[in-house]
Order: sequence, then C-alpha cells, then structure tokens
Amino acid sequence: MNYVRPKKHLGQHFLKDENIAREITLSIDESTTNLLEIGPGTGVLTKHLLKNERLNLNVIEIDTESVEFLKTNFPELEGRIIMGDFLHFPIENLFNQESYSIIGNFPYNISSQILFKVLEHRSQIPEVVGMFQKEVAERIASKPGKKTYGILSVLLQAYYDIEYLFTVEPHVFVPPPKVKSAVIRVRRNNVKQINCDDKLFFRIVKTAFNQRRKTLRNALSVFNFDSEKLATDILTKRAEQLSVEDFVGLCNAVIIN
Repeated sequence: MNYVRPKKHLGQHFLKDENIAREITLSIDESTTNLLEIGPGTGVLTKHLLKNERLNLNVIEIDTESVEFLKTNFPELEGRIIMGDFLHFPIENLFNQESYSIIGNFPYNISSQILFKVLEHRSQIPEVVGMFQKEVAERIASKPGKKTYGILSVLLQAYYDIEYLFTVEPHVFVPPPKVKSAVIRVRRNNVKQINCDDKLFFRIVKTAFNQRRKTLRNALSVFNFDSEKLATDILTKRAEQLSVEDFVGLCNAVIIN
C-alpha cells in the first residue's frame, strides 16, 4: 500500500507498522458494534477493522487526498466515509443517535480537543482507543500527586477509567514525529452524573490548574466557599494533590449567590 504523505497543518503522522496497527484495533472492547475511526488517513487501522464483521464502522477524515485514497482502496467503505472535521461535526447524530466507540491515530495538535468533545458526549461514547503523543497519554492516565496530573486527567477520570496500553517509537510513522507516542484506552465508568453541578465542577478544575503553583486558597479566590462543608486544610493544597472526589467536595462547598 502506498502511503500518502500528510499535510503539515493536519499534525498527522501515519502509522506504517502493521503489528502495532493490529494491536490497536484488537484493543477495542469485544462488545463494540458501532465504531467511528477518526483520521483514517491511508487506512492502516481501517483495513484491520473491516476484517471484523461485528463492527459497524464509519470513518471521518478532513483531508481530501486521504478521502480519495480511502474511496479507491476500500470500496467496502462506500457510504461510510464522512468528509469533515470531527471537532465541528454534529457527532451526536451518528449511528442513528445510538452509542458508539471511537478509535484512531489522532492528530497530535488536536488530540486533547478530541477528548474534550468526547466528554461533552460521554453519555453516547462508552470507549475511546487512540494513539496520542506519549506526554499527553501520560497526562491523561496520571494520578493525583504527579506533575503530569492536570485538567484533562481530572475531567476524564471523573467519567472514564483510563488504561495506558503501550508506548510506540517514532520510527513506525510516516513522517516520524520528534516524540514518542502511546496508545491508551478510555472506558466509561459507572458514574452517570457526578455528585455536583458538572459545569461548576469543570470550571473549578480548570481554574485550579490554571494557577497550579498556587495553593487552592489563592487559585480559587474567585469562589466563595462554605468553610463547614470543606475538607480539613484542603485549601492549603495545590490542584495536583486533589482527587476527583476532592474536586467534587470543593464544588459542593461553593456558595451560590
């Protein structure tokens, strides 16, 4: 198969190692039926996914050259290729509004944005398996107390269980990136709704980490808290020290005017 060299502005690095491609596709839960692949490019994942007759596969691709390549080389994808930008596409309407999982070798420059959009549609998306820049993957899977723990760690882990599956070296891509990559699996947990207002929860988490070197008393000074509802000394800590449950506690202690 000939690989189409990606456009630089797409931030895409195409995987060429068939064994890694196969391993990624096998990481999707066995119960999955509806599956959306983001950025299939030259179809290195797609061809393995199409071998699985259980899967109802759709793909979304923004690059016109890649779309033409897919149409030519994978005629079985007829009617299942979406030409568009995942970040601006009404994904809630896919698969007749049924739930579906997501897979992909995600463009590094928008990988975090992809996951923020997944969060917005978490009731419809039970699982994501994807390739990320290693640093981003480690941040997503990071636990409280680590420097890599951040906004995306907390927000995703509130609703999903994260598994760091394996590291991928640069030489297996065309063109090779300057950094290592990693594959992670994000699976919906049993939390349908966290025990506080989710919009306020998102706001508190983002505000706390935007000034992560400060104690929470200073970083969250824009909020008024009911001291009787706060855990002991929690405001003397920094954002990276708090668990999801700690942030929920902060959310519930905010005095709403």
